[in-house]
Amino acid sequence: MARPKSFDEDRALDAAMHAFWANGYHATSTQDLCAATGLGRSSVYHAFVSKHELFTRALTRYVESMTAGHLAILEDDSRSAVDRVRALLAFVVDGEQAHRRDGRGLGCLSVNTVVELGGDDAVVARLLDRDRERRHAALRAVVERGQRDGEFRTGQDPAHLVRFLDSVVAGMRVASQGGADRADLEGVAATALSALTG
Repeated sequence: MARPKSFDEDRALDAAMHAFWANGYHATSTQDLCAATGLGRSSVYHAFVSKHELFTRALTRYVESMTAGHLAILEDDSRSAVDRVRALLAFVVDGEQAHRRDGRGLGCLSVNTVVELGGDDAVVARLLDRDRERRHAALRAVVERGQRDGEFRTGQDPAHLVRFLDSVVAGMRVASQGGADRADLEGVAATALSALTG
């Protein structure tokens, strides 16, 4: 069966991304992908070669979009370091509220993938490693500026603070999957800021 003439690869990738995001890699069947994209089985494979290739492309789309949002905040020189971190944490809270199902957030597709696939998939691991390096570099620049400007504690290794912030963001997303609401997540964000500035 040939691809429909109305095939829109971007729309299909977005639909597949949301299916994987909601269900995980292993639990998302080819039939689920057909239902999400509106494509027949042969059209899915013709367009994307394999389930793994479609997942890799969907994950790439997710990390590029999510990281672009993070970097836009972290690289905003008009804001102080503490305002950038506050805005990043608010971005995470808002994102979790926007993607809720049955009272629970979807969490983060990247974090979900690390938990599900771990180091078992070298292609995915490289993709996530590169993304983490980009985010960590941007976070480190903000942390170092905050320490120079006296906004953040200076007795802490910037690399440890970057890991701390990255862990807070991941933890907020997992907590949202467990049912944490906006107030819960905002409390975590406020505590993280207090730990940096106190």
